[in-house]
Amino acid sequence: MSTNSNITKKHAFSLSALASIVLLSVGQVHAQDVPIVKPGAPGNASTTISAAEAIDIANTSYTDADVSFMQNMIPHHAQAVEMGLLVEDRTNNEEVIDIAGRIKKSQDDEIEFMRNWLIERDLPTQSPHHMHMDHSMMGMATPEQMIDLANAEGKAFDELFLKLMIPHHEGAVTMVNDLLDQPGSAYDPILFDFVSDIVNDQSAEITQMNKMLENLSSDPRVGLSAGFRDAQSAISNLNLLASYPKPNGFFDPNNPANLPPVKSDEQSDDQSNNDATEQAEDANNEASNAEGGDIKTEYGERWPLLSFWNTDMAFSKDILVAGNYHGFNIYKLDDAGMPQLASSIVCPGGQGDVSIVGDLLIMSVEQTRGRIDCGLEGVDEDVSNERFRGLRIFDIKDITRPIQVGIVQTCRGSHTHSVVSADERKIVVYNSGTAGVRDNEELAGCIGDVPGDERTALFRIDVIEIPVKNPQDAKIVSSPAVFADDEGRVAGLWLGGDHGENTQKTRRTDQCHDITVYPELKLAAGACSGNGILFDISNPSKPKRLDAVTDPGFAYWHSATFNNDGTAVLFTDEWGGGTQPRCRASDPKTWGANAIYSINDGKLSFESYYKIDAPQSESENCVAHNGSIVPVPGRDIFVQAWYQGGMSLMDFTDPSKPIEIAYFDRGPIYEDRLVIGGYWSTYWFNGKIYGTGIIRGLDVFELTPSEHLSEAEIAAAKMANMGDIFNPQQQFEVTWPADPQIAMVYLEQLSTSEVIDAKSLASIEAMLSKASTLINDDKTNRKTSRALAKLTKSIKVNTQNRVDKRRVSELKETLERIAKRIR
Repeated sequence: MSTNSNITKKHAFSLSALASIVLLSVGQVHAQDVPIVKPGAPGNASTTISAAEAIDIANTSYTDADVSFMQNMIPHHAQAVEMGLLVEDRTNNEEVIDIAGRIKKSQDDEIEFMRNWLIERDLPTQSPHHMHMDHSMMGMATPEQMIDLANAEGKAFDELFLKLMIPHHEGAVTMVNDLLDQPGSAYDPILFDFVSDIVNDQSAEITQMNKMLENLSSDPRVGLSAGFRDAQSAISNLNLLASYPKPNGFFDPNNPANLPPVKSDEQSDDQSNNDATEQAEDANNEASNAEGGDIKTEYGERWPLLSFWNTDMAFSKDILVAGNYHGFNIYKLDDAGMPQLASSIVCPGGQGDVSIVGDLLIMSVEQTRGRIDCGLEGVDEDVSNERFRGLRIFDIKDITRPIQVGIVQTCRGSHTHSVVSADERKIVVYNSGTAGVRDNEELAGCIGDVPGDERTALFRIDVIEIPVKNPQDAKIVSSPAVFADDEGRVAGLWLGGDHGENTQKTRRTDQCHDITVYPELKLAAGACSGNGILFDISNPSKPKRLDAVTDPGFAYWHSATFNNDGTAVLFTDEWGGGTQPRCRASDPKTWGANAIYSINDGKLSFESYYKIDAPQSESENCVAHNGSIVPVPGRDIFVQAWYQGGMSLMDFTDPSKPIEIAYFDRGPIYEDRLVIGGYWSTYWFNGKIYGTGIIRGLDVFELTPSEHLSEAEIAAAKMANMGDIFNPQQQFEVTWPADPQIAMVYLEQLSTSEVIDAKSLASIEAMLSKASTLINDDKTNRKTSRALAKLTKSIKVNTQNRVDKRRVSELKETLERIAKRIR
C-alpha cells in the first residue's frame, strides 16, 4: 500500500504542476496581448509602455535623488580640492596646511567613489542640469570668491580659506540631509554609510575650522577659559564693580551651574550617580567641570527645567527687581547704586519679565506650569482652573513682603509686556503672548489656529487696563489685530518662510515679542517675529500701524530701542532663540545682529547692521539681546547683552556706521558642552550698568574714560534726567540740566569735527567759565546772562552733517537755558 500510495501522490503532484505551468503560460500569453497604458496629464493623450518600463519603479536599489546627489556632489567636492591646492604656496600656517591636506585627500577619494558608483550603474557622472545648479545653495564659493582666494596670502588667505570652506562643508551636510528627506533615498547600505561619513567627517572639520578661525582673531575675548565662577574674562573701557551670586532658593545647590547630566558606560549606575554628584559639587566650588580620569564621559540628552534662569530687570528710585522663571528678587540700591537683597519671591511659571508702576509690580507668566496661587507643584492637567498664564500684579509697598493683588488671564499667556501709560487712576499695558493658544474650556473665548476663523487669539496683542486702587479688577479691554492687511485679514504681514536664496527662514508674524513704547513721541516700535513695525500710539487703546519692514537676514524680530530724539530705532534678531552659538567666527555678521533704521515721516529706512566682532565658541550661546540707551548728550550709545557673548557698548550716533566702544565678556560656563548662560539684559540706570546673568547672577559696572568716551561725557551721562523709573520696553525722553558741564560736552564733540571755529569756541568756553562760577556760588548776573544769550545767537556753522547739526542745536538750547538760570 505504501508504494502505490507514493506513486499516486507523485503523479498527482506532476499533474498539478503541469496544470499550473499550462495556466501560467496561458496567463503570460494574455498579459502580452494587453497593452500597458500610462495616462498623460489632463488634456494629453495616453501612451503605451513596455512591461520593463512599467516595473522600472520596482528597482529600489537607488533613486533619482541618489543619482542627482552624486552628480552634484562631485563638482562640490572638486571645488574643495581646488581650494586645497591653493594652500601650499600662500600660507605657512601649519593648521591650515594640515586640514587642507586632509580635505583634499578625503574628497579626492570620495570623488573617485562617486564616479565609480555612477559608472557601475551606467549613469552619467555629470548632471544634465549642472549648468543651472545654484551653487550658493550648496555652500560653494562664487567664481569671484575663488579669484579673491587665489590672490590672497598669509593671514588674509587663512581667514578667507576658512570662511569659504566652513559654509562649503555646511553645504555638503545640508545636501545629505536633503537627500535623506527623500522617500527611498540611500536605500543601498553602502551609499547610506557613505553619506553618513560625509556628515560625521565634515561636521567634525567644521568645528575644527571654527576654532582655527577664532584663533586668527586678536580680540582679547577669543578663547577665554571656561568656568562657573572662575571663568577667564576680558574687559575694555569698563570697571566691574561687583558680582552677586543668585540668592538662596533660586539655584539647585546640587547643580548651581546648570551643568549637563553625565553618565558613564564603564561604571555602574551607582558610580555614575556619584560622578554626577561630584561634578555638581565641583561646580559649586567654582570649578568649571568635573574630571573624568580615563573614563569617557557621556552626556545625557535631558536638561534641567528652566526653573532658575534670571531674566529681565526693572528699576524704581532705589529699587532693582530682577525677574526669574522661578519668581523675582528685590534689591535695595544704596547711595552708590550697589544692590542689597531685600526679598526673594517664589512664584514659578513664566519668563518673569517685570515692570514697576508706583507701588505695583507687573510680571509676565507664560508657561503652562504657572498656578494662580504661585504653587510649586505646577499643573499636570491639560485643562485646569488652577492654571495661570497672563499678567500677575503685586503690591510691593513693603518690598520685604510683596502681595499678589491681581491677575489677568490671557489666551497665549504673557511673554513680555509694555507699560504704555499710567496716571493716578489706571495703568495701560500692552501684553505680548508668544505661546500656543490655551484650550477654550480652560479660558472662554480662546480660539487657536482655526483656518478662516478671524476670531483667533493669534495675530493680536492684548490691551490691558489696571485700576490703580483696585488692581484685582484688571482686565483685557481690547485685542487689536495689529497685523491685519488693508482688507481686514488678520494675517496681513509676513506669513513665514525664507526670503529667497541665501536668506533666513523667518517666523510668521502672529505675535510681537517686544513692543517698546515712547509715550512722549506717541510712537511704539514692535519687534514682531517676522516684521519690524512702527506704531502710532496717540490713542493707547488703539495702536495704529504706520510702517512694517522685513529683513532677509532676520530669523526672529526680538526687541526694539529708540534713540533719544526718536529719529532712529534699533531692532534685534534672536536667531537661534538665544540657546544656540550664533556668534561663531563663521556665522554671518548680518544674522543674529542689530538692524538700525532711521525714522522719517513715520517710515522706517534701513541704515546698517551691527554684531559683536569677537568670535565666540561652540560652547557659548550668543545672539543679540536686551539693552538700553546710555544717556550721553550729543550721542546715541546702546549697552547690550549678547548672552555668553557678554556685554557690548555700541555708538550708533551715525546710524550708518555703528562702532563698538566698550565690552565685557567671560569664558563659557562649561568647556566641552554648551550650557545656556550669559547676560539676559544689560541696562543703564542712574550712572551704573547692571547685567542679569542667566546662571551666574547680577553684575554691576561703571564706564571708564577712553578714546571713545571722555570723562566729561561720562559725567554728563550721570547728570541725565531719566526719571525715577526704568522698565523694559518703555522709554522716556532724556533731558540734561542747564549746566555748563553739559554745554562743554557739546563743545568737545564739535571741536573734534571742527564745525565751530577756534575763536568762537574760545569765546563760548570763557563765557561758560563765568557762568559756572556764578552757579557754584549760587549767584546770578544779568549782564553775564545777556552776554551769553547774545553769544548763543551769534553761533554760525556751515555743515550738512546730521549729527553735527543736532549737536549745534542742542548746544544752543543748553546755552539759552544756562543764560536764563543765571539771569
